[in-house]
Amino acid sequence: MGKTSAIIVTHDSGAVLDHCLRALRQASGKRISVVIVDSGSPDKRYLKEAAGGGEITVIQSTNTGYGRANNLGWQRLDSRTEFVLFLNPDAFPTPGSVERAINYLARTPDVAAVGGKLLGFDLSRSDTTGKIDSTGIFRTWYGRWHDRGQGQPDNGQYDTVQDVAAICGAFFICRRAALEQVRLEQGVVFDPDFFLYKEDIELCLRLRRAGWRLVYLPDVVVHHCRGWRKRRDTSRSLRLTAASSELILYRKHPSPYILWALLKYVLVRVLNL
Repeated sequence: MGKTSAIIVTHDSGAVLDHCLRALRQASGKRISVVIVDSGSPDKRYLKEAAGGGEITVIQSTNTGYGRANNLGWQRLDSRTEFVLFLNPDAFPTPGSVERAINYLARTPDVAAVGGKLLGFDLSRSDTTGKIDSTGIFRTWYGRWHDRGQGQPDNGQYDTVQDVAAICGAFFICRRAALEQVRLEQGVVFDPDFFLYKEDIELCLRLRRAGWRLVYLPDVVVHHCRGWRKRRDTSRSLRLTAASSELILYRKHPSPYILWALLKYVLVRVLNL
């Protein structure tokens, strides 16, 4: 089986990065190379400690956005890499989870990428919340993309392996050959027109359009501290960025659903909802 590499994009992630790296080592079951791309952290001291452990490369960049930062990491991957894990620094894979995902990809050659069961994690208590964060991304009848099950107690209701419309970028493990097939140009996997939000969905749409499958694996469990920076959730600028990204998504993948995206953008920009 080929080499596995992880790309982690950071921005002021000192509170979570060490936890993420420790969890990743336990989750992979073997040595895994890591490329950390720091996207404009004002204080970069926490990166020095991260760079000192294991097979880790640190790239420092300006605040270039999530997709472009991942592209920088992609360009630095070892040529022997067969599987690539895009991992948020606030996502903590549980022991064996990465290994199970890789084994599934190795035996199902028509699958481009897999995602796992993401469960909420309370950083202040260092414990799970017991609620679902994501079990794959789906689209409503009127066009809104959403993480399935988010906020629900995990009672096993999503414990079936199944194909999904898209995979949450917090834990997104891919076959390199599939990404090479759908890349936009040399060294560009994520569309750089997206600064933040929806770039994972856009990549998933390209993969599915090329005939690849995307699969949700419930036994691949990842703890995710979504919203660990409380002020971030209420930022109007970030909500406007999310609404703008949805418009970009539907311009690149034309659909009547753009009416929903336009309404959302107007509500945020004009009415501050």
